[in-house]
Amino acid sequence: MSQIIYPRSARETMDGWNYLPRYVDKVRLHLAGKLPADYMDNFGKGFDGMWLKAAGVTHAQMIEVVKNSITDGEVCDWVHTHVKKTAQEKAAHWSDILGRPLANDGAAQGRFQVRMEQSQLTHRTEIKSFVDYIDADEKRI
Repeated sequence: MSQIIYPRSARETMDGWNYLPRYVDKVRLHLAGKLPADYMDNFGKGFDGMWLKAAGVTHAQMIEVVKNSITDGEVCDWVHTHVKKTAQEKAAHWSDILGRPLANDGAAQGRFQVRMEQSQLTHRTEIKSFVDYIDADEKRI
């Protein structure tokens, strides 16, 4: 029997970046051939892509960094050395992610509702964002 290994919550931080530990976990799972199939469509895109854009690095770069590191500390050291963003820029990135789906984005609002229905979470009225949804879907909240 195969058990799904979920990446960490988007709320986790590394070098002041929320979401980065989740992305690192997704890369590690991918490299090990254990990233769940339903995560593959957004691998390097979606919130991963938002972090990559905010940090100014590529998906291929990060895959190499993670592949060539054994510990999170090594990844953190690389990010600290190569990604020069202010605390305000990091906070703006996190605020942007926490605000998803945007109120004026009908398509994203629709995706959010569909995912809530598919996961049978529509009764969970405290779930307001994709970050909340991910944590609930992955059984953290």
